[in-house]
Amino acid sequence: MKKVLSIIAIAAITTFVACGPSAEEKAAAEKLTADSIAAAEAAAAEQEAAAAQAAADSTAAAADTTAKAAEPAK
Repeated sequence: MKKVLSIIAIAAITTFVACGPSAEEKAAAEKLTADSIAAAEAAAAEQEAAAAQAAADSTAAAADTTAKAAEPAK
């Protein structure tokens, strides 16, 4: 009985090891991770650029408003 259980256990372990991801699947997963990181970094850079542009626009608008307020009334 012990031999039968040992053979079944070895067969089960061999099956689990054989069903693991292949090298191609591992490479595809790594590429997907790298692509996701690149997309997230691009989105963050775009968001930072938009925030910088908004700050510059706000500063320019404030300066324009200040300049108009400082002009003497005609």
